[in-house]
Amino acid sequence: MAKNDLIGGSLWEQYSKKVSERMNNPQHFGELTEAEAELMGGRLVIANEGAESCGDTVRLYWIVEDDSEVIRAATFKSFGCGTAIASTDMMAEMCIGKTVDEATKITNLDVERALRDTEDQAAVPPQKMHCSVMAYEVIKQAAAIYRNVDVSTLADKDIVCECARVSLQTIEDAIRINDLTSVEEIVDYTKAGAFCKSCIRPGGHEKRELYLVDILARVREEIELERNPQAKTEDDFAQLSIIKKLRAIEAVLDSDIRPVLARDGGGIELDDLTVDADGITHIAIQYKGACKGCAGSVAGTLSFVQHSLQTRLGDSLRVQVV
Repeated sequence: MAKNDLIGGSLWEQYSKKVSERMNNPQHFGELTEAEAELMGGRLVIANEGAESCGDTVRLYWIVEDDSEVIRAATFKSFGCGTAIASTDMMAEMCIGKTVDEATKITNLDVERALRDTEDQAAVPPQKMHCSVMAYEVIKQAAAIYRNVDVSTLADKDIVCECARVSLQTIEDAIRINDLTSVEEIVDYTKAGAFCKSCIRPGGHEKRELYLVDILARVREEIELERNPQAKTEDDFAQLSIIKKLRAIEAVLDSDIRPVLARDGGGIELDDLTVDADGITHIAIQYKGACKGCAGSVAGTLSFVQHSLQTRLGDSLRVQVV
């Protein structure tokens, strides 16, 4: 049991059984050597990472196969709390069998999900989520050493919280996966904003490019649009970003247009979207199945598609077939 993690029985009960087991009996704890790497026909990679915010450190060992770049073995040594040990142990396990490039795509959210006992129950208390950040940061270090490049070329872009090294992608994922609705919940789940608090909103002692309050507002708006794309008015659609317009159009295609065409064995796919200087959204479509080559597709079907989209999204939209 890790003393740093045990703050009353109620907190202990918030840890999954997988986390508890790996706290006490990590499966990949230890060192790898040059001799072992030679026997496996691979290269030994050793990387270090530390979290200034809490003092935890970890050393990751990889044996990477020369030709395939597949990680054949992975172990670690760690000085830190039990959650950091469990997270790093799972991270090492997830690296084995992956290529170096595939391993760099492992996130702290992937590690946390892998440690869950059930899909809908978090593996660790929200305030300990930051402990898994170090686990995927050390992967970037190992990959940089293997590639002989600066780690900055592999590091996450758009770091929102410098104190806990939490990226924009991590925060966006946490909001979406856990349906977060407040900054306080973001802090609990990701540890972003838990220390100097400069990243929460403008006005802190250090100016930031990205703030939690703005990220939350944007992602919540995207979530609501995805759940109810018809709730937007014509004026709203004209102001949407390209990505949001694509989602809204696809939603109308799925609900109003594709089912009608499918009854006659046809289909439709969105091919392209552009917006001209007058703010008119132009979309290019392709017909599928029975709609291809159909005499009615040139006029009748096209008119139906455009009318359906304009009815739901507004008149500032034009359709053409490619």
